[in-house]
Amino acid sequence: MFTIYGIRNCNTVKKSVDWLNANNIPFEFHDYKKSGISKRKLENWCKQISWNLLLNQKGITWRNLDAERKTGITDETGAIEFMLEKTSVIKRPLIENNEGLIVAFGFNEEEYEKVFAST
Repeated sequence: MFTIYGIRNCNTVKKSVDWLNANNIPFEFHDYKKSGISKRKLENWCKQISWNLLLNQKGITWRNLDAERKTGITDETGAIEFMLEKTSVIKRPLIENNEGLIVAFGFNEEEYEKVFAST
């Protein structure tokens, strides 16, 4: 079973969800806005990919931060604390199965076809 993590109104998440549905791939959706995210989950993801890849520094949430707050996030601990506070700063969508992250960020139909070919 796959879990897709994101925010329901995110266009990229919508594309991913639509593609999974169109290809009859079962999944659960975890909405950061409604359900939050655990510190343990973020720590686990940071073991799989770098914290600075998880932290969306191009989105509006990040751009609206003052410079002092941005420069204060310099390590995994600080990034995780910030992602717990402002879940919209976590890149999305993230898709994982029981083995870990399998798709990190964005929607790319060719990548999805490769990743989900065996399902």
